[in-house]
Amino acid sequence: MKINIAIVGLGFGAEFIPIYQRHPHTNMYAICQRNTEKLNEIGDAFGIEKRYSNIDDLLADPNVDAVHINSPIHNHAEQTLKALRAGKHVACTVPMATSVEECMEIVKTCNETGKKYMMMETVVYSREFLFVKELYEKGELGKIQFLKASHQQDMDGWPGYWPGLPPMHYATHCVGPVAGLLQLEAEYVSCFGSGTIREELIPHYNSPFAVESAHIKFKDSDLSAYVYRSLFDTARQYRESFEVYGSLKSFEWPLIEGEDPVIHTAKKPEPEIPERVKVPDFAHYLPAEIQSFTTQGVYNEEDNAHLSFIQGSGHGGSHPHMVHEFVSAIVEDRDPFPNAVQSANWTSVGILAHDSAMEGGKLKNLPDYGSL
Repeated sequence: MKINIAIVGLGFGAEFIPIYQRHPHTNMYAICQRNTEKLNEIGDAFGIEKRYSNIDDLLADPNVDAVHINSPIHNHAEQTLKALRAGKHVACTVPMATSVEECMEIVKTCNETGKKYMMMETVVYSREFLFVKELYEKGELGKIQFLKASHQQDMDGWPGYWPGLPPMHYATHCVGPVAGLLQLEAEYVSCFGSGTIREELIPHYNSPFAVESAHIKFKDSDLSAYVYRSLFDTARQYRESFEVYGSLKSFEWPLIEGEDPVIHTAKKPEPEIPERVKVPDFAHYLPAEIQSFTTQGVYNEEDNAHLSFIQGSGHGGSHPHMVHEFVSAIVEDRDPFPNAVQSANWTSVGILAHDSAMEGGKLKNLPDYGSL
């Protein structure tokens, strides 16, 4: 079975073209980009014949089975809904949407159309996450007691809608791993803002906070998680981290990029409790044709001058794993992970966390997306 894939948005989206070209169940059928010069450059580089500069024209093509959306955040919900209603399966980069109402609309539309939706959350397919998941499933961590995650970056100089963005409006990279490890559903959230960004950044979203930190309570579980985000005016090397504390072993992310993470083992002599570990690659989970993409990818140079296959794919080797999950869900006629309900829950944690911060930490209940 070959699924005809169309990619919308070719900045980050170009990373996925060679993966779909080599996956045994996909035909890299079409690309879509408003800038026709860039559209043709990438189409020529990868030998893709079908090219669209308008998403409506692409969605009208009956040969397109599934759409992978890599457009700017504010287009995600609108384009996802259009694609689902056009009868296409949808994979979409994070976050799912920018409002709880949009999340609800996408979940309802998936239910109505029967089409698959997967939010392409990189962290839950990173080698670190897969490593911790394997430890948990083998029983090595014992009972999970607490989960924690952060996503800190300096977004000064980023274009368009990024300046002044509330930190929690882009929170899925830290919400995904704490919810995803045990497939937990966030029930309610409380968040505090801390510090203040520069005066000229605040009016973009009427959001003053330099850092937002949230506690998430999970439904039908004794667990809660702590996540924090910063985007501007906070000194920190880029970090997407998650940490898991179990009764037998705990996993902690390194403080500095390039260092190894630490496993703490209970009941050892105190100096022996922590131990640095090498996280293995998980390419063996994948079809042979795409295994190489866990350690190398395609990288679109800033000046778009050329495409190179040799740069690191980043995101913890997650790109081929996400592609394989999306494609397998369609082939096997099952829900992908994360599905629409899970994606809506993770995205809404961030949206409602920011609302909570603006109201001084007020508890915010999440919608029950599974009942829509």
